[in-house]
Amino acid sequence: MPRIRLPLLLYSYIATELLAPFFASFLILYGVFFLVRLIPLLDVVLGLGIGFADFIRLFSYIFPHMLLYVIPMASMTGVIIAFTRLTNDREILAFKACGISLRQMLPAVILVTGAIALLTGFFSIRLIPAGEVAMRQLMFQLAKEKIDKGIKEKQFTEALGDLVVYVDSIDDREIWHGVYVSDMRNRNQPIITMAREGHMVAEVNKMLVTIVLSNGTLHNTDGLDNQVIRFKRYQLQIPLRPPTKIDGDDVTILDRGSMTQSQLLAAGRNPRLQPKERIRYLSEYHHRLVLPVGCFILSLLGMPLGLQARAGKRAIGIPIGLALFVLYYIVYTVAQVMVEDLVLPLIFGMWLPNILFLMLTGYIFYRTEKEKTLLPQPIADKIGLLQEQLILPFIRQALAFLKKMLSRRRNRKKDQGDAQQSGAALMIHANSLSMVYHLPGCEHYECENCTIQFISVQVAQQAGFKPCRFCKKLIATQMKPTDV
Repeated sequence: MPRIRLPLLLYSYIATELLAPFFASFLILYGVFFLVRLIPLLDVVLGLGIGFADFIRLFSYIFPHMLLYVIPMASMTGVIIAFTRLTNDREILAFKACGISLRQMLPAVILVTGAIALLTGFFSIRLIPAGEVAMRQLMFQLAKEKIDKGIKEKQFTEALGDLVVYVDSIDDREIWHGVYVSDMRNRNQPIITMAREGHMVAEVNKMLVTIVLSNGTLHNTDGLDNQVIRFKRYQLQIPLRPPTKIDGDDVTILDRGSMTQSQLLAAGRNPRLQPKERIRYLSEYHHRLVLPVGCFILSLLGMPLGLQARAGKRAIGIPIGLALFVLYYIVYTVAQVMVEDLVLPLIFGMWLPNILFLMLTGYIFYRTEKEKTLLPQPIADKIGLLQEQLILPFIRQALAFLKKMLSRRRNRKKDQGDAQQSGAALMIHANSLSMVYHLPGCEHYECENCTIQFISVQVAQQAGFKPCRFCKKLIATQMKPTDV
């Protein structure tokens, strides 16, 4: 049996061409996502007074979640850019001249994009749930530490919202002595609790903070009645008042995004839950599997899109690829909502976007390999006709209307400026002492005593003013007799 030799040189060259734009796109896209995510994160950092080390920990927990969307976009963009360059530099033409077809280049693309898709799957299945749990636990611990720092000896602590705590002394074991608690939660009159000792317990796994009091009394006033209860041990659960939300997500509540795959399956098969609740857990289970596969399909789609470039023409593959990427997530979001509303079956609805885009990728790759246009000629002609008859005329009319409006605005401003200039040019200065007025151009036009202004000669003469000797000659030669 003859030994099959793989073209490793070709594969390594294509892989190198793919990885360079992938990493460049990854850094740019991740920088954008990071800045968008950083704005709501700063509110929490400033609210809790997080140090640099805890900020790095918190950022590392959020890191995998952002990569779930950054990696697929960067992978598809990297493939499009790589093959666009190869096409513009006529390297693809050289490969074909040497007898290397697109199908022979495809394994290298599959290996690289497959590795990227596996990395995305690892983030989706393992790192993102673990990061969600770790982030919530860290935020809970930081909020609890802020409460601990706010409780000081011989001071009323208002860091707990409607709960006011007063501690007489705190020993080395963090045990409170002489505790006073005023509870105004959902009440008009407070419940006063006094105890000899107390301490705070934080259950990170349950996301619960509790004040435990011992040997005290509870005073409850309801109208004219006063109730006193003595206790040996009393537990008081308190809410977290410091900011615990990042971009609308409460980090002190464990949701389905923090569950493992086995936990999601167990919850989805729980007969005690309602059908919609079970579907939500199962949709999250498939969500973590669908997106990595979608990353692989979109990356493969970038190859024929990058080959649409031609020397001396615009690279249309990048805008088309971005449009298809957005379309994929729109279709996926709509399908997921329909699945959770029990409109579509679970498996069919969740995997429908991947099925559709896999068919689209195969179709576009086939037409590109046959050196055909992306769309059949009749459809392309109809789209071109539609563009010429409807889209382009509409754009031309819109541009013409915009140009007309801008021209009117410029002319209006020009007319106003001319009117102001003409008004200023016709303004007549008059001397209230000598009752003489001067026209523009007269040597006495800017005299110190000329404090009165008229808009015309007629108005000045009606007011009892007369022109000076120089202005009489000017009126006789330039002004109409009716004006005089």
